[in-house]
Amino acid sequence: MTNTASWVCSAALNPIPQPLPMFASAVRAGFPSPADDYIDAEMDLHGYVVKRPAATFFARSEGDSMIGDGIHHGDLLVVDRSLEPLPGRVIVVALDGELTVKRLERVGQRTYLTASNPAYQPIPLEGREAHVWGVVTHVLHSLPGATP
Repeated sequence: MTNTASWVCSAALNPIPQPLPMFASAVRAGFPSPADDYIDAEMDLHGYVVKRPAATFFARSEGDSMIGDGIHHGDLLVVDRSLEPLPGRVIVVALDGELTVKRLERVGQRTYLTASNPAYQPIPLEGREAHVWGVVTHVLHSLPGATP
């Protein structure tokens, strides 16, 4: 299954963001230190992932073609339309009228959309109708068993 955007919504239409507690130090993936158990400040997650609200939208991914980039089925993508779709960036693009998320690549004079799952072949853009909707800046997904 290829990764597509199953729904899209504007980042600018969200209610007023609520800051959340932020730990003062990094969270270690190894043995925790009890001395690090304190909160330093609050963080507004919306403000962290949305730099330009008028140019940002959210999309829900669908499929497994971008699993190598950490984009799983059902993930929330933060997409910025103001960023230039340079080669190497992950973009949301309307390809022949259907939204998809892929990495933009150039090989010589040819441009491709590439998946990060080796099961999928690169898609040459030559002769195809393609309109870039924006550059993916963040991916949010739940860990297994974390959602009620």
